[in-house]
Amino acid sequence: MNENVSVIFGLAGGLALFLYGMNSMSDALQKAAGERMKKILEFLTKNPIMGALAGALVTAVLQSSSATTVMVIGFVSAGLMKLPQAISVIFGANIGTTMTAQLIAFKISDYIYPIIFIGFMIYFISKKEKIKNIGMVIFSFGLLFEGIEIMGSVMKPLANSPIFIDMMGKVSEIPVLGVLLGLVMTLVVQSSSATIAVLQNFAAQAGPDGVTSVIGLAGAIPILLGDNIGTTITALLASIGQSKNAKRTAVAHSVFNITGSMVFIWIIPVLVKFVEFISPKGNEVDIISRQIANAHTTFNVVCTLIWLPLIPLMVKIVTWLVRGNDEKATVFWKPKYLDDKVVSQPAAAIYLVANEVDHLSELAASMLGTMKDAITEKQDRLWQEKLDESFHAVKKLSDLLNNYITRLFSSGNLTEEQSEQAAVHLYVSNNIDRIADRCGEVSEICKQMNEEGKQMSEKALSDLRECIRISQSLFEGSMEAVREGNQDYAQEVIGVKDKLRKAQKKLKKDHLKRIKAKECDVSMTKEFSQILYNLDRIADGCIGIAEEAVS
Repeated sequence: MNENVSVIFGLAGGLALFLYGMNSMSDALQKAAGERMKKILEFLTKNPIMGALAGALVTAVLQSSSATTVMVIGFVSAGLMKLPQAISVIFGANIGTTMTAQLIAFKISDYIYPIIFIGFMIYFISKKEKIKNIGMVIFSFGLLFEGIEIMGSVMKPLANSPIFIDMMGKVSEIPVLGVLLGLVMTLVVQSSSATIAVLQNFAAQAGPDGVTSVIGLAGAIPILLGDNIGTTITALLASIGQSKNAKRTAVAHSVFNITGSMVFIWIIPVLVKFVEFISPKGNEVDIISRQIANAHTTFNVVCTLIWLPLIPLMVKIVTWLVRGNDEKATVFWKPKYLDDKVVSQPAAAIYLVANEVDHLSELAASMLGTMKDAITEKQDRLWQEKLDESFHAVKKLSDLLNNYITRLFSSGNLTEEQSEQAAVHLYVSNNIDRIADRCGEVSEICKQMNEEGKQMSEKALSDLRECIRISQSLFEGSMEAVREGNQDYAQEVIGVKDKLRKAQKKLKKDHLKRIKAKECDVSMTKEFSQILYNLDRIADGCIGIAEEAVS
């Protein structure tokens, strides 16, 4: 095989193995972290310093600042995070992403195969999910380094190529060329961690003298700056079609990296001296990988320290760049929180699902209130139209929510604990869907009564009003029981159901007494009984929801 072709395929294969190892390690880390990821996400609502810390920790787990940024954009778009909070998390994410470069700088070539073997054996032998995930983290970590070794070995011939040496010399002399090279590399690969790994491996190749790097730290830094700019493209793409604040969050990521790169490109000699001072001493080819990692960390830490107190200024900049306000949504059944781009990040996705279930419950509570008015306001047509609208809104949102949860299950990224949480949300959504079906049945009864010109007596309407009030209380109590995970609330709801059933029996007897006393029309018995039956089924749906807090 031609030497150039061999280098290209070797580089591509090593890069593919590196990316696969990094993605697998990220998935396994998320599963191993489990509920800790949820606790980290709770930090996102704190002050800017806590937000930056959370951004760094989440990115260290996800192994990608782009993934963290996409997640934050989803939260901002859903209204779960304000713009200043999101910007602080983005700053922290830029620090967290340097962890990968620091890991790559370790010289563990002699231990790669034992690491891969140990990781595989832990994963293969263990029956416990958490242990298997730890095994996969170790196994993927080994694959990641094997990919790096492959890239390093195939790039050795380039270090002796006069053409390539001359090209790298120009990059060192004209930093802008290095920035453009890093930008293009990251745009192609869609991972700054991968391109920085390639840079670290190439820089570790010795020049003609066998001691100095083929590119040197001064030549590597501009490429590093370009990598940092290129990684913002993923976030910009993720913000397309999102809210204004979500777009501003993505733009803040770009402004952070672009302004930082514009400043650092003028002080490269100062950065080189500082990095050489804090890095280990020795031959350049032996330590340059660590120097590049330290330069990467220094760049992001310094930029974060400068920008953190200037978050209000960043907010003004991105608000000026992305002008206007979001149009108010006219279709209220559309999801407020779900984001397809976050499906691959289970902890964040389930957090969004939980909020969407609350949104669905709000629509359902509104539907129950509208049903009471549709029945008791002398069968007013306007209230029946509103009930139909509420019914269809709950049904559509429930379908979308169920499809989203199903996609979470099919992704294969959920831990056992996360699967249980998703199952609870799915079960609650299905019960709300059944409650909506019963409200739809009541709506049809009201329409039929209108068409036939029938009306219930004031006493019958009063009895139904009280029955619906109890059903509303049951629904609110059941949702609170699930939301808080409170078994006492759940038991209270289950106890109220018995009272409701007794009340419904009494209402039927009272209705018959009114018929006998000719206070009610006998022809209304069927409709009255059907409405009571549907209210009973609604109560069953509430019990089904409450039982999720008990189980």
